[in-house]
Amino acid sequence: MSSTRDRILDALQDVLLEEGPAGATLDVVAQRAGVSKGGLLYHYRSKDDLFAGLLGRLDAGAAAADAATPDDPAQAARWFLEGSQSAEGPEERTMLAALRLLGTYPPARERMAAYLDGWAAGLRRTIDDPVLSRLVQLVGDGLFLHALLGSGDADLDGRVLTDVLRRVSGTPA
Repeated sequence: MSSTRDRILDALQDVLLEEGPAGATLDVVAQRAGVSKGGLLYHYRSKDDLFAGLLGRLDAGAAAADAATPDDPAQAARWFLEGSQSAEGPEERTMLAALRLLGTYPPARERMAAYLDGWAAGLRRTIDDPVLSRLVQLVGDGLFLHALLGSGDADLDGRVLTDVLRRVSGTPA
């Protein structure tokens, strides 16, 4: 059973994805969450507080990713890149909703950049070469963006993945 706070954030995500930030009024979110407006305000004092709560979900996801990153550089890169090819989970849904806040809620840009860097913290810790670590992150971010958009070339993406993993493991071409 989800907590009231979670139900409110789930409702916010739904509204952001369906109607955008303009549709995410406190009244609409409260109604979607099945709470009174006063109940919503008990948990989130303002719309900004509600948006900050949504972005907090991303912080938790980045911390979990950092903790789950394998210690071996090649395994870490494979884990990161393979995980970047899907946009189907609840964290990805949160990311899509949070993207809707860009341009409307000023802290969103910094918080989302911190989220992406948090996801890659394990890579930076595991892969000694900072350029190679960043390359893996940027390829993963690109794969993730294409997964979100439902675009890309699976064959070419697979070849890129293979080449990047070869570089991380130090295997010659």
